Parts: sequence; C-alpha cells; structure tokens
Amino acid sequence: MSRQGEHNLRRFVPRPCAGWLAAAIQVFAALPAAAQETPLAAADVASSNASPVEASEVAAIKKTKVIPLAEVTVTARRLDLLGTAQTASDGVVSQEELELTPAYRPGQLLETVPGLIVSLHSGEGKANQYLLRGYNLDHGTDLATFIDGVPINQPTHAHGQGYTDLNILIPELAGGLSYTKGTYHADVGDFGGVGSVRLDYVDSIPDQVLVTTGTLDFQRMFAAGTRALAGGKLLAAAELQHYDGPFVVPDDQRKENLLMRYSRDEGNRGYSLTGSLYHGLSTNTTDLPQRAIAEGLVPNRFGSLDGSDGVRANRGNLSFQYHQVLGGGRLAANAFYSHNELHLYNNFTHFLFDPVNGDQEEQFEFRDAAGGEASYMLPAALLSIDNEFLFGVLARYDDLTVGRNASADRMPLPAFAGKAPASFTNRDRVFLLTTAAYLQATTHWTPWFRSVLGFREEYARGLDTDLQAVVHEASAAGAYSNSGESSRTLPQPKGSLIYQPAESLEFYLSAGRGFHSADLRGVNQTKVPALNLPPTPFLASLVGEEAGLRAEVQGKLTFTAALYNLDQQSETIIDPDIGADSPGPPSRRDGYELNVTYKIRRWLELYASYSGDHTRFRYAFDDGTGHLGTYITDAPLATGSLALYLQDLGPWSGGLEYRYLGNYPLASGPCADTAVQHDFPHSGPNGAAAPSCAYAVARGLTTGGELGGKGFGEFNLDLGYAFVDGWSASLGVYNLLDSKRNAAEFTYVDRLQAEVSSYPDGRADTHLHPLEPVSARFTVSRRFGF
Repeated sequence: MSRQGEHNLRRFVPRPCAGWLAAAIQVFAALPAAAQETPLAAADVASSNASPVEASEVAAIKKTKVIPLAEVTVTARRLDLLGTAQTASDGVVSQEELELTPAYRPGQLLETVPGLIVSLHSGEGKANQYLLRGYNLDHGTDLATFIDGVPINQPTHAHGQGYTDLNILIPELAGGLSYTKGTYHADVGDFGGVGSVRLDYVDSIPDQVLVTTGTLDFQRMFAAGTRALAGGKLLAAAELQHYDGPFVVPDDQRKENLLMRYSRDEGNRGYSLTGSLYHGLSTNTTDLPQRAIAEGLVPNRFGSLDGSDGVRANRGNLSFQYHQVLGGGRLAANAFYSHNELHLYNNFTHFLFDPVNGDQEEQFEFRDAAGGEASYMLPAALLSIDNEFLFGVLARYDDLTVGRNASADRMPLPAFAGKAPASFTNRDRVFLLTTAAYLQATTHWTPWFRSVLGFREEYARGLDTDLQAVVHEASAAGAYSNSGESSRTLPQPKGSLIYQPAESLEFYLSAGRGFHSADLRGVNQTKVPALNLPPTPFLASLVGEEAGLRAEVQGKLTFTAALYNLDQQSETIIDPDIGADSPGPPSRRDGYELNVTYKIRRWLELYASYSGDHTRFRYAFDDGTGHLGTYITDAPLATGSLALYLQDLGPWSGGLEYRYLGNYPLASGPCADTAVQHDFPHSGPNGAAAPSCAYAVARGLTTGGELGGKGFGEFNLDLGYAFVDGWSASLGVYNLLDSKRNAAEFTYVDRLQAEVSSYPDGRADTHLHPLEPVSARFTVSRRFGF
C-alpha cells in the first residue's frame, strides 16, 4: 500500500485500527490465493466451525444418517432433522438462508431462529433487544449467544445482565447457525434457559470487495479474502460502517470490525485460530415520554431530550478451536480470551433526580474474560443397543471493573445535585468464576424410540469489592455495600424421549432445569438487612417442560409444533428508571410454537413461524408506577415471521420477510392505592404520600387501569442480481410499507425540566422508541478469481 493510500485509510478510520489494517493488507496481499471451495453444507459447517459439542454431535449423526448434499436448497437443514433432533424446537439454519435474510442490522440474522425478534430501543451502537417465548430478554438475559465459540453474553454488566452486543458480527462471514430452546440440553449453560444460538464463521471466503450506500446516510465497506499459508488457509476481513438514522440528533454511528482467521484441516483433525477487533462510537436517541411529544418539546417522535446520549465501545476476541477423531470417538475443544471496554451514556429520567444538571449517567466497564470448553463424543454399543455418550467440561473467568457515574453532556459530575440514591453512583471490582461438567447419553432403544438423558453440574463463585463503600455506608437511605462473596452449585438434570412411529414423523417429550446467573452486586445487596430486599440467588434456576412433534412430507414440507412451560426462580426485571436490570419475583410462562418450511420450487421456499405466550408473575408485583399485579411488563403475547426465499433463479436471488411482534403489557396491573403511596411518597397534600389512585390519576402522576403496548408488523425486502465476471448488485428496502409503529414502549417514572417544582416524585408516562421509517440500501460487490 502506498503512503497516500495509508493516509486515506487513516482518515476514514481515525484510530489505531487503521495502522493494524494497513499492515495486515500488505502482508495478506503478498500471500498466494487459496483455492476457493463451494459453500459448506450446514452439517460440514458444524463439524469444522461449530462448538465442541455440536461438532461431536454431527460426527455421531453422520454415522447413523446420510445427509443429502446433491441438491443445494435454501434451508436444507430445516428439512433434514428427523432422527437427529433432541426436541421439536431445535434447529440449524444454513449459510444460504442467512445470506438471503433481509437484515436491517447484523443482529437480525438471529431472527432466522423461529419466534425470536431482535429489535432496538436506542441507537445502533448499543446491544439489541431480544424477545423470545414470552420473554423480553432485554439485551440478552436468558439467550446464550456464541460467535465462533466465543460467548458474547457478559455477566454482572454495567447496563444489563447477559449484555449481548452483536455489532461485532460480520454477516458475510456467517457460515450457519444452530439453536436450542428450553432447559433440556446438557451442553447449554448460563443464560441458555430460554434459548441459545451458536453462529460459526467460515474458514474461507472468495476475494471480494463490497460497497453499500443508502438513505438515512448509510455507508458501508467490506473487503475479505483467503490465502494459502503453511498448509492451511488465512482469511482476512474488514468492515467499515457509518449510519445517521432517522433521528433529529443523528446517530452518527461509526463502526469498524477487523478479523483474521487461520484454519487447517488434516482429515482426522483440524483447528482454527481467530482474532478480531471491534470499535464503535455513536449517539443514541433513547425512548421519549409521550407527553414530551404532545407538548411540542421535541419536533416529532424521532426527537431527543438529551442529544449527548451515546456509546463508545471496544472489544477484542481471540479464539482457538480444535477437533480430532480419537479412540473411536471425537474430541473437540475451544478456548477464548476477550477484552471489552464500554462507556454508555443515557438520560432516561431527565430531571427526576438532579433538577439542575439532568439525570444523564455514564455506565462503564473494563472486562477481561477467558475460558474454554472440551467435550468428547463416543459412539458405543451396550448390550447391542447403540449409544452416543457425550462428556464435557468448561470454565470461564471474568475480571472486571464496572460502575456508574453521574454525568452531563458526557462529562462526569462529582455527585447529583438532587435526591438520587447512593446506589445510583457506584464503582466495583468484580471477579467471577464459572465451572461446569456435563454428561449426556443418547440411546437408540429401538429403530423407533430413543432417549437423550443428561446431567450438568454448575459451580459459580464471585467476589465484589465496592470501591465506593465509604459513600454507600454513609447513605441516609440505609447503609449498605456491594462488597461480598457469593457462590452456588446447581445440579441440572435434563432429558428427552423421542418416538418415531414413521420415517416422516417424530414426537418429543422433554424436561429439565437450566439457569441464569444474577448480577453479583445485586446478590450482595440482598444480604444487607437495612435494604430489606428479597434474597436473590446467584444462580437463578429455570425449570421447563416441552412436548412437540416434527413431520416431513415428501422432503418438501416440514412442520413442527411445540407446547412448553417455563418456571423461573427469579425473573430479571428491566428497570428503565435507572437503565439497568434488577432481580424480580418468580414467574411462569406457558406457550406454543408452530413452524412450517415448504419448498415450493427448486428456487423458491416459504418459511413461517408463530409463537403464542401466556406470562405471569407468581405473586403481585409493584412495578414502580403506582400499578400492582402479576403481568410481566414488556413480555410479548406473540411473535412470528413469514418469509419467501428466492435462490438461483437465473441470476436472481433474494428474500421477502414479514416480522411480527404482538402486543404486551406496560404495567404489572391496574392502579393500586398501596402502590401509589409507595411510589409517590412526597406527592400528596403538604408533601405527604399520594393518598389514593383517584388522587394520583387526577394529579397526572399516573394512569388508572391496565396499560398495554402495541407491537408491530414490518416487511423487509432484499433482491440481488449476479452479473458476469464476479460483479453483483442488490437492493434492500426495510419497513417496506412504512409502518408508524414503535420498536419498543415502556412505562416508567421521569420528570421533565418544567415539572421540577410541581412533581417532586416525577410522573409515570409511556415512553416510546419508533420503528425506523422506510429506507433503502444499494450494494455493489465484486468477487475476484472467477
């Protein structure tokens, strides 16, 4: 690369990433090009790039069932799971379907998982919001997510337990994903009780350059290629993106992803070593109270009450994966190291706590995490009965500094000028250790009946040093400290029974226990008598049962149905007042899922899914807005999708998708006098507590009755055309019919600047974050070596 070229690159990427990228390009360009291969089938993706457990399972599966590879289909693995799946809700999504999915943002590739909606309630630089099986999983709690073996969820996080930021995902490198739902899988641990997703990167990619431009000031560049090196393959990729979005204060998102991967396959064994760097910087427009729009304080629903909210994030990952045929079985292992830095600025409550500077807060963390997993799959016949035994162990260690500061215009404040509780400002040094061992046996009792029985033992230990203990112990609201140590062991039995009365039909019955870890700071606070908080388990268990079926018709249509329930020991509550999660009461969910895949033509496929859910707390809960009841706020009543995939119709390919999020409650129940008196302690006559709901409603403190949020339906389209000599072009149109619905709605208490003198405890209001309006993106790409 010339000096001028490197100078231009640094102008576009004005950070240390530019120098790293320039050096990598010079080295990479000097290597010989690797021979390109056809895209890997999903099963081969799993065996070469998947987690150790999945790679081992595929090896065993291949011994008992031939996977057809002759005809390339859009979603081949959705049509080929009989005899191998553990439940009706397990699945694998092929690389081809991921490529055809019209995804507005990288995280929406996960919407290929039936019933999963990936939305956003803030700017693009923040983690997505995930909704599945009647759960608003916030930023990732109870959805375990892995990219190339690296766990993305982050425990005891500055903003949300299990925080899962998929801005690190490079869509063009996705080689397929597998998913599970429920508590029935021995190889699924923390955050995986509701669902888990494992997405794998490919080992090689054709040399290519891609440029995208679009409305709302969207620009993206992507370049990648593969070279032969020392008997293996070296893959390099770089992604640069800028996006303003529809908001009055532009997102001005700037994102860079860099990745290098070396892999080698020697037949009976193989390995890969992958390193990646991510940097993100953006402004975030958070949700707005409805009254700010109605009173003209912002020009429209895309306005902002604090234009300095935003995020700065960095993440580096290094991962190693290894697999080998050994002693009649298959050994698989992976290891990872991850470094993460985050500064997140949000002002949710505006002037509720600080009437002078406003309530902006900086949530920050500096995290180093390392861990690994090893598993061994051994097919064995006992008394002439075929079995596959799976043994696995894993460990993870997190070392982090995490906390929250008061801020204004992203500048730190020594303290709030108002009444914020002492816990609003904190800084902690936290050490977390998680270890687990598991055993799973798949037994083929007869050609038509098999069982999958598993057991997992989890051990977690955490140590927290409260670096602001002096401030917290002097709190007028009650002395406390986050400091402390917690540990817990959790046994988890799991099992499935599968009955196959015909080659094209299977019935499943599953049960098991899973869990999610809780934020260690909150666990330690519940041990402080002065705070009078209900005890929070370090590992909150989740028990589930599921019955389902899977049917195939002539290899062209697959139908699955599942009935399930989930009982959670402690529901994670989204607390938008402070922009964080907190532990809540136990809960229960009952629901069903229906999924259909139909291959209409060789080049056309239909996919549809629908999930209906009934969600309740086990006992009445005060949601902080004067309402009391058992409804779980923001838990959707239904989710679904409908998609058409077009592939290899001459030069044409593409996808048309309808994504659906049903309605959801915004309050835990109707207004209650006891809740009003607790939540508005200074808003009654002469500074006393608000005496009743009638008084609170008349004063505008809250609303009476039950509150409901509206979901949305949205069409997205992506259509591509392949020219000669490796050139191609595509057009993506998102929110095709320009739906005016909201991506997210919440009800909580805030206070606007003009209300400071009149509302000492603030006002409950519905806050909304709108869907992005109709937008379009045009892409031109060139592949080399044709």
